[in-house]
Amino acid sequence: ANVLLLTTGVSWHRLEFEGHDELLGRGIVYGAPRFDSVAVSGSRIFIVGGGNSAGQAAAFYSAYAAEVIMLVRGAGLTQSMSRYLIEQIRDKANIRVEPYTQVTGAHGEDHLEQITTTSRPPDGPESTCTRDAKALFIMIGAVAKTQWLPASLERDANGYICTGRDITAWELEREPFALETSIPGIFCAGDVRHGSVKRVASGVGEGSMSIAYI
Repeated sequence: ANVLLLTTGVSWHRLEFEGHDELLGRGIVYGAPRFDSVAVSGSRIFIVGGGNSAGQAAAFYSAYAAEVIMLVRGAGLTQSMSRYLIEQIRDKANIRVEPYTQVTGAHGEDHLEQITTTSRPPDGPESTCTRDAKALFIMIGAVAKTQWLPASLERDANGYICTGRDITAWELEREPFALETSIPGIFCAGDVRHGSVKRVASGVGEGSMSIAYI
């Protein structure tokens, strides 16, 4: 073969709560597929996570959804998100951040209809509530399992494969192509690539990975 394309994806850190497995891929999604933006128009959606990817997803979906609620396990966003994203989120009237909050249940028949959340603030009583939800995007990190690849294939500190301008060791006179790895002729695309936008749900199983709406 003259060309090899690596599209192995990543293994998402998963949550466990009632209704998770039954509604995974039917309103519960790992990552934030932007092609679902129209489907959530005018609705309430939830995003689990407090990192940059979660912040970017919240800012994007705020242009479509009526309400975007970010559920953060810790005290807030300042320790895990870039300042410019925090400022963007503060400027969006339809984005709300709920600290010390976790998903404890998901409900619906053929698709997600409601979620139950539990808040445990350190200086207040525990509270639980159930609310309507069109979608639940879970963005709590992923693992790039690339240990099996040759050592000469350049990766970042987290195991994601470097391509194009991110390559530091290149032997040919020509510049590497945009998605070409440090080994000429081997290309990489998708979630396992360094610097990619993590959008696609991983490990959903058989059938569509996107949100199913009825």
